[in-house]
Amino acid sequence: MRVLISTYGTRGDVQPFVALAKALKAHGHVVALCTPTGFRGMVERHDIPYAHMDNAVLELTEAVLSATTRAEQRRLFKGFGAIIRAGLDDEWRAARELEPDVLVYHSKALGSHHIAEKLGAAELLAMPLPLTPTREFPVPIVPSFRLGGWLNALSYRVVSLANAVWAGATNDFRVKTLGLAPLSRFADPMKKADGSAVPALYAFSEHLLPRPTDWPPQAQVTGCWFLDEADRWTPPAALQAFLEAGPPPVYVGFGSMGAAHADSRAATVLKAVALTGERAVLATGWGGMKAHELPPNVFMLESAPHDWLFPRMSAVVHHGGAGSTMAGLRAGKPTVICPFLGDQPFWGHMILRAGVGPQPIPQKSLTAEQLVDAIRTALSPPVRAQAAAVGERIRAEDGVARAVQLIEQEHSRWSHRHARLDA
Repeated sequence: MRVLISTYGTRGDVQPFVALAKALKAHGHVVALCTPTGFRGMVERHDIPYAHMDNAVLELTEAVLSATTRAEQRRLFKGFGAIIRAGLDDEWRAARELEPDVLVYHSKALGSHHIAEKLGAAELLAMPLPLTPTREFPVPIVPSFRLGGWLNALSYRVVSLANAVWAGATNDFRVKTLGLAPLSRFADPMKKADGSAVPALYAFSEHLLPRPTDWPPQAQVTGCWFLDEADRWTPPAALQAFLEAGPPPVYVGFGSMGAAHADSRAATVLKAVALTGERAVLATGWGGMKAHELPPNVFMLESAPHDWLFPRMSAVVHHGGAGSTMAGLRAGKPTVICPFLGDQPFWGHMILRAGVGPQPIPQKSLTAEQLVDAIRTALSPPVRAQAAAVGERIRAEDGVARAVQLIEQEHSRWSHRHARLDA
């Protein structure tokens, strides 16, 4: 089986797919991972063949996230169309080089769905968050959790509406590059050309979000795809010394989010840490926090592998990306989510519902006093016990093995179907 995996975005959008690629390769399949060149080192460090995607996508994403005004964000977004079109060509180039039987792709990899149609190949959408409609909860990018059954299901139309933004680029790609007919601007990306559903693999744990009872069999929750890097990483001596000098600290980091207001955000966090009396490790990420003077009970670093760092923490405070959320729970740590955008409020709500953390605090209203209350709630014995129990269950899962099994099954169905058609 030849599998092309395509994804783009921040680290949390790429790292799980490296784990999946490793598992597919270990099962004897030929695999390549198409993602921006900024992640090429990570891909190849794990001995996965890399397929080129221009880094302009990643650079523009970082610039948009770092923009300090809405006007600047709008100006930057004007450049997305041409960059998206170039990314579609990169996906097509990778497909021609590998000649895959199966395409596995993140929804942000906009070309793979159309390339599968062109090649007549099997395809599977793969995501760390649910996009299949259900009455049980709204689409994760909708901030309200009080819509009710039929409105929850209706909210998933947002996926088609979001896809319409890039319909000009994707239809240009379909017609001029692939020789396919154009699609309606509001075509459902979760449907194939024959109207059947695209199989979907969701890489999160049912111990945090159980699989909805009204989902079709094509939508499966596999468990998380964790990429372990602890054995490849040596901590700085200063970090090791800090950890050994006292009780486990609280982790605070906002990943690729929020370079704007980095100084004031760090000041808020430092004030909260001082009020709690806890030790803390602060991760700057892409610049979400900046501090020039630190008290002795706080250590700041750019980043560290979550599978190494989180087990050494007492609790984790972060933006609520799916990867960070699952990594914290895997380590059995109570979680405080301070969301910026997208699906982050959704995961904050799931953390609250599971009893492994407090009510999420939106970044736009974050205060030191709120963060103090949240950290104290997270460190309370009932929440710590619940987080430890959930962590034990998540560590017992093998999400990548389940994903490989489902991909192989889909390839087998696809092969049998084509064999009948050729007979």
